[in-house]
Amino acid sequence: MGNNNRRRGKRINDDDRPGSWVAYGKLLKFFRTKAGLTQEELADRMGYSPDHCASVEQGRRPAKGEFTERAEDVVEAGGVLAELQDEVDFAQLPTFFRDLAVLEKEAVIRFSYDPLVIPGLLQTEEYARTLLSGAYPPIDEETVEKLLTARLARQSLLTRRKPMVTFAFLIEEATLQRMVGGREVMRVQLRRLLECAELLNVEVQIMPSSRAVHVGLDGHMVLLETADGKQFVYVEAQGCVMSRVGRDQTSAFWLRYGSMRACALSTEESVRLIEQVAGEL
Repeated sequence: MGNNNRRRGKRINDDDRPGSWVAYGKLLKFFRTKAGLTQEELADRMGYSPDHCASVEQGRRPAKGEFTERAEDVVEAGGVLAELQDEVDFAQLPTFFRDLAVLEKEAVIRFSYDPLVIPGLLQTEEYARTLLSGAYPPIDEETVEKLLTARLARQSLLTRRKPMVTFAFLIEEATLQRMVGGREVMRVQLRRLLECAELLNVEVQIMPSSRAVHVGLDGHMVLLETADGKQFVYVEAQGCVMSRVGRDQTSAFWLRYGSMRACALSTEESVRLIEQVAGEL
């Protein structure tokens, strides 16, 4: 009975593995075998533990970008593993967030309003890790790392060129003052904001706390438009997402966002405020 239970448990765990992780693992094993390497030899050449490499081959652990770069070099995969990296990263996202992540890949315009924390696309690793570690109910360290990897991987959207995405980030001033992770983490995070604000396709605006009332107080929103003119709106609260599709359903949100941007500080004023807050830390 005990053995049967263990086997059933193993099969259930196997069934839970994302397909992209399994496919990546099978390809890694194929190229490793073709190169005439054992798992131990592969691990040694890549600088990872044998257990880590075995878990990736079995599809139980996602490969991070650095792992893939090393694997490509060692087993000479010819870019095949790198081609799967986006899908591996995507599978790590929370289920409710995956539809948005798919649309982000197709978007040419992405506007967002963030009232509580720095937007995920602009977060530093330590800032993001602090937020994920504070989840309730608590999540284990492995899950934190998995979600962190997925969040950081999405940031490649900022520098994508085909097609380039136009970003507007509207952020409440209070988020600059919230000491997520402590002063040093926030100091680095604010410097990251300033670096992103210098990107050609990125605008960062701060909504000052002195604007006591404005139309965005209902909460976080993301507005997307694809190359063919389709518009989408995502509104999120406590992990629950409401989505709207089509101009008839989204036009009011785009008008609301325009009103909010008019109330916010200009991009130049926003940069000066971020520099001021960072300098005071």
